[in-house]
Amino acid sequence: MQQTTAMRSRLLGRTGISVSEIGFGGWGIGKTMWGPSDDSESMRALHAAVDSGITYFDTAFAYGHGHSEKLIAKLFKEIGRRLTVSTKIPPKNMEWPARAQTPLSRAFPPDWIISCVDRSLRNLSCDTLVLEQFHVWTDSWVRDPLWPKVMETFENLKKAGKVRFVGVSVGDNPETAVEIVKSGFVDQIQVLFNLFDQRASETLFPLCAERKIGVVVRCPFDEGSLTGELKPDTQFPPEDFRSHYFGGSRLKETCERVAALEKEVLGPVAPTVSIAALKFVLSFDAVSTVIPGMRKVSHVQKNVLASDGNYFNAADLARLAQHRWVRNFYA
Repeated sequence: MQQTTAMRSRLLGRTGISVSEIGFGGWGIGKTMWGPSDDSESMRALHAAVDSGITYFDTAFAYGHGHSEKLIAKLFKEIGRRLTVSTKIPPKNMEWPARAQTPLSRAFPPDWIISCVDRSLRNLSCDTLVLEQFHVWTDSWVRDPLWPKVMETFENLKKAGKVRFVGVSVGDNPETAVEIVKSGFVDQIQVLFNLFDQRASETLFPLCAERKIGVVVRCPFDEGSLTGELKPDTQFPPEDFRSHYFGGSRLKETCERVAALEKEVLGPVAPTVSIAALKFVLSFDAVSTVIPGMRKVSHVQKNVLASDGNYFNAADLARLAQHRWVRNFYA
C-alpha cells in the first residue's frame, strides 16, 4: 500500500517514547462487541498499519479476553520487531464505567493487578509491558485507603521489570481524571475526545501539557458516526454494541448533526468527515496520538492520510466548537 505522506510522530509525554500520530485501536480485532470479525483480515490490517508507519498499538485484556493482545503479539513475531503497545487491566468487578462510590478493593486490588499484568505479559509474549493502564477510572480512588498499596504494587512491578509506564483510561467524563494527573503517578491518560464531545480540551489537555503527561485519544469517530458513513437506516448486528448506542431515535439525530457538521468541516484541511475527525484531534498539541479502531486494510488506508501536518487553526477550532454535543449514549 502506498501512502502519499510519511507518518508523523509525537512524544508520548514524559516517557520519551516517540509514537505515530495515528495509532491502532485494537478493540474491534478482539472479536467482541463489534459484530463479526475475521482474524486473517485483522492481521492484514495490522500489517498494513506497520507498513504505513503506525508505531503505537492499543489493546486490552477485555478486548476478546486477550484475543486482541495475542493478535498484536503475532504481528510483532511476524515482522520480527516490537513496536509500542499499551494494554489495560480490567476492573475486577467488571463494571464500566467506574462509580465513585465503588471501593478500590472491588476494582483494582493489588493481587488482581499483579495477576492481570502477568496474564498480559503472556498474551503479548513479552517480558515487559511498555504501558499498562487501569481500564476504568474515578478520582475517588486517589483518596481510597488502598491507594498507597496500589501505588506500591506498581512500583514493585516496575522494579521487577514487568511494567515501564502506567496510565489510566478515563470514562466519558474527562473531569474524573484531573486528580490522578495532578498526583504525578501516571505517565499517560487515554480519553474520549471528538468533534462532538470536546470537553477534554477544556481542563484535562492543558493540565496534561503542563505536567508532560501523554494523551491518547480514543473514539475520534464517535463509534462510527464521524466517519460520515452511517445513515439513519443503518442496521447493526445484535452483537454489535452500537445497536444500543445508536438505538431508538439516536442514529437519526446523530446523522442530522453530522450533516450540519459537514458544511463547516470539509474544505482545504479535510476532504472527508473521517479525515476531519482525526485532524481535529491532532490539532491539539497536548495530544500524542489518536487511536481509531481499524479492522480492515481499507480502514488503515483512510486513517493514515490524516497525519500530514495540515491541521485546524485556532479560528477553525473556535468555529467547530459550536458543534459540541455532550451526551452519554453508553448509558
